[in-house]
Parts: sequence; C-alpha cells; structure tokens
Amino acid sequence: MAAAVKIVFEPIFEADMLACSFGFRPKRSPHDALQVLIDECGRGRRWVVETDIASCFSAIPHEQLIQAVEERVCDQAALKLLRVLLRAGVMEDGLVRREVTGTPQGGPLSPLLCNVYLHRLDRQWSTREHGVLVRFADDVAVMCKSREQAEAALQRLRDLLGELGLQPKEAKTRIVHLEVGGEGLDFLGFHHRLVRSRPRDGRRPVIFLARWPANKAMQHARDRVRELTDRRRLLLPIEAIVGDVNAFLHGWVGYFKYGHSARRFSEIRQYVRMRIALFISKRHRRSRHFGLRALLRFTPNEFGLIRLYGIVVSPRVGKPWREKPNAGGERRR
Repeated sequence: MAAAVKIVFEPIFEADMLACSFGFRPKRSPHDALQVLIDECGRGRRWVVETDIASCFSAIPHEQLIQAVEERVCDQAALKLLRVLLRAGVMEDGLVRREVTGTPQGGPLSPLLCNVYLHRLDRQWSTREHGVLVRFADDVAVMCKSREQAEAALQRLRDLLGELGLQPKEAKTRIVHLEVGGEGLDFLGFHHRLVRSRPRDGRRPVIFLARWPANKAMQHARDRVRELTDRRRLLLPIEAIVGDVNAFLHGWVGYFKYGHSARRFSEIRQYVRMRIALFISKRHRRSRHFGLRALLRFTPNEFGLIRLYGIVVSPRVGKPWREKPNAGGERRR
C-alpha cells in the first residue's frame, strides 16, 4: 500500500523539489551531493556547517506533515489513506502503539515524506545570505565563505528546524574550517580534508578537497568481513566464503571508489586476506602461516578474491563524477 502511495505522490512533489536536496530522489545520488562540496570548496567556500537532524524520521509531526502534503495534493481519498498509514502504529509486546509524530519506518514512503516535509526548509534557505545548502535526507552541510556566515547559517538552521518541530543533533553539529593541515569533516560516509598535492614535473602544488572512506565506513567494512569469515561458517567451502566477501566488496568499493581511496582500499584488502587466511587455518586446524601460504600459493588468483587496485576515480572541481553520453551516444567523462 505504501509503495502505491509513493508511486502516486513522487512525481507530484518531485516537480517542486529544489537542487539542494539529494536524498532518495530519482536520478540523484550521494555522489551528486558530494560533488557540490568539491565545487564550492574550489570557489572559496571553506567554512562548513555540518549536522544532521535529530530523530528526523520519527519526530516529524503528523498534522504539519499532512499540511505540507495538502499544498500539492487535494484528493481527499489519497489524504485519508496517508493518514491511515501514518497512524497505523507498531506492535510492541503484543500491544499496538500509535504515535502522533514520525513517518512509517523502513517503508518506501518514509524517505519521500521526509523530503516533502523538509522541502519547507529548502525553499526558505537563502544561498546568498547563508551559503550553499546540501541536504541528503536528514544529513545537512552548508558551504560558507567566512566564519561569520557559517555562524549565521547554523543559527538559521536552528530557527527553521525549530519552526518545523525539529532540531539538529548537537553531538554531530559543528563548524569546520577546511584548511591545509587542519581537521576535516565526515559527510555521507567520506572523510573530507583540504590537502596540497606534491609538486611534479616542475608544476606548482595544487590545493584541493580530498576524500576517502571515513573511519566509521572502514570499521563497518571490517565488521562485515569478520562476519562473513566467522568460525560459524567453517563448514562452507572457501570459494563460497570468498564469493560472499567479493559481493560485499563490490558494493562497498563501488561507492567509495569516487574519491582518493587507494590507501584505504589497500588496508581493507590486506585485512580481507588476513581474515581468509585465518579462516583456512581454522578450517584445516593448522597454523596461521599455513592459511596464508594456502591463500597465496594453492590457487593462482587467491580463490578469486577481487583486487582493489587501480580503480579509484579522483573527483575534480567542475567535472561531474557521473559519466554522461555525448552526442554520438558514447560514454565520456
């Protein structure tokens, strides 16, 4: 039912969505949002407000959300169905608990309703006064030209969210100055930091915004690999284990390859090799040295383990990350 409502509502609201919103929208992705950070940093906006909205999906007031939907939808049957979905409640310990805030958790409709409600924030934002807003659902970054503008932008965010009955998560709210040798920020899984390139062939060094998998993303990858190579799976053949690890790495690397991630990819591959070697040694009740020797020598390609070298794509200012077809239909970058 929620999926059907999404099919009806999405084209209606998508026509009004603004360029600063990237999350869960057709033909928009996290990398489109990340490209804005690269471009705006290159234009001199190096003061960044970073935050996310506290309990966004569960804190949106139902009546105010319905009012936001009614701005574009007047069909009473559709609005009645939406009210039913919002008030359906959840089962806990045999009892149904109905809330007066929040969107249906885990369903296809929830991200759309979040965007519909936060569209009120987007349309009241002034880029000229407060900087460039980048919003991916409830994750927010604002690129500013000065500390004063960043402080004003943060206060503006607090005010607008307060009008919506929401607030920023204080533990994740701060102002960061991007400078060479300074701290960076984490946004959409990447750690961003301003760095200076090494001089090559007589060329002057270039200062640019680099990004690579954040520490949380690295830990998530290690945790997942550890689950896939756990001793509870010792009865499975090694080829099956490697296949599961490869499936995870394809998705993880596919996301993080659009960055300066080569060093961190190398760290993850070394960790994967260690875990698989340990798995082999446990399976055969032999030493770790035996497991590593089996991985490196018993097969010509380490049981099909994928390689993570030479696949990164470095983002650049003004150059879209997404490949686009040219007039002849060919792909170009």
